[in-house]
Amino acid sequence: MISKVLSAAVIGLDAEAVEVEADVTNGLPATIVVGLPDTAVQESRERVKTAIKNSGCSYPQTRVSVNLAPADVPKLGTHFDLPIALAILAAADQVFCDFNNKLFLGELSLDGKLRAVPGVLAVAMKAKSLGATEIFVPKQNAKEAALVGELNIYAVDNLKQLIGHLLGVVKIEPEPLINPQDVLQNASAALDMEDVAGQELAKRALEIAAAGGHNILLSGPPGSGKTLLARAMSGILPNLSLEEALELTKIYSIAGKLRSNFITSRPVRSPHHTTSNVALVGGGANPKPGEITLSHRGILFLDEFPEFPRNVLEALRQPLEDGVVTVSRASGSFSFPAKFTLVAAQNPCPCGYLGDGTKKCVCSPGQIFKYQKKISGPLLDRIDLHVEVPRLPYEKMAAQERAENSVSIKQRVEVARAVQNKRFGASRTNSEMGLVEIKEFCQLGALQEELLKQAMKQYNFSGRSLHRILKVARTIADLAGAEKIETDHLAEAIQYRPKTE
Repeated sequence: MISKVLSAAVIGLDAEAVEVEADVTNGLPATIVVGLPDTAVQESRERVKTAIKNSGCSYPQTRVSVNLAPADVPKLGTHFDLPIALAILAAADQVFCDFNNKLFLGELSLDGKLRAVPGVLAVAMKAKSLGATEIFVPKQNAKEAALVGELNIYAVDNLKQLIGHLLGVVKIEPEPLINPQDVLQNASAALDMEDVAGQELAKRALEIAAAGGHNILLSGPPGSGKTLLARAMSGILPNLSLEEALELTKIYSIAGKLRSNFITSRPVRSPHHTTSNVALVGGGANPKPGEITLSHRGILFLDEFPEFPRNVLEALRQPLEDGVVTVSRASGSFSFPAKFTLVAAQNPCPCGYLGDGTKKCVCSPGQIFKYQKKISGPLLDRIDLHVEVPRLPYEKMAAQERAENSVSIKQRVEVARAVQNKRFGASRTNSEMGLVEIKEFCQLGALQEELLKQAMKQYNFSGRSLHRILKVARTIADLAGAEKIETDHLAEAIQYRPKTE
């Protein structure tokens, strides 16, 4: 007898339907699994066999064939344990059930208990699109799956319990659906902007970066507050929309980094400068999201920017421009979203005190040149805001007056984001404008045209720099509540570009 049970395979950031077929026939005892299974799926034979025996059922002492269809799609991970066990039991006439419109996934332990698996949200979304009405998942993953409406989610503790439910002996109640909007919360930062003394120019630049999704580079001597400012930026980012929160939850679930049932605040990732190319961009034999995708819709903070290997930094160029990273392997191409805000921090030279004014730089010209050339011109050109963070005098650091807090800055940022959402649609920012949108929304008057012309001529700005100046100026105008880009908006945007005369 042949039985069929529906499951799904996670490929990239999406799920594909997989039909688990089992056939029990006469022959020497053996279990064969086909359909491009990886090592984890091949090893499921022993887990499934022992789990079935320890759940009060008998494993067929004949030839068992299991096919994972379609056979040309790679099957990765341990979540096929449960559907394989059910297909075998159904083929052996030990489970009688209508498996139509039901989807199963979960890893089995040897005693029959179910363990949590990654990618449940993506699978639940796929189940809904396929028209399935019931999905059976490990108890630990139930709340994650319940974020998808119009599905009956059943939290399964062990194989014996599920068999009893399918046979009508016991009843598993479906999980209550969760409205993601009810669990969204305001982003909270460990550091408030008012806790950082001085550095008004840098704070203003961070506000612009948060409002328009612009990349920013903070440069200054050690101890000037670059890292503190970068960490405090998370507190002025706008709240996640429902669509963004679900997208992030799916990414973190597939990456196996979901620590709660739902991502409720924007991510802030801070990889060490020894991070590899694959860890940052994503990839591997079975491609998984990297740090730039894990920071999607949030912040990627690269401290000690020039200390990262050059090939790692150069890999950022395409994602910074396109907002997506494509990983190509022999098995196919995988696209991962990468719309993050890059916040980079660096010292001006190896010792850190070039141009400090209070402490003498001990680096040779050759060392300084080599250090600064670690970051290529094309990469620097893709960073919208370049800000100097100078060392503060004691009087400024010891001042008693409190600076503006993150809450008030965040309010202005959210107003500017609301303007952009109305202009472009949800979840798009000024930094993502294309050429056509720049021409439409960044029109300049005669005075502004002349100012930009002089700046381009004097500082040798590239065409990319021109577009980024206009994008930043548009964000500054949005923060000011202005419909058109005025001269002071454009002048402020120009001052954030690196100057080469």
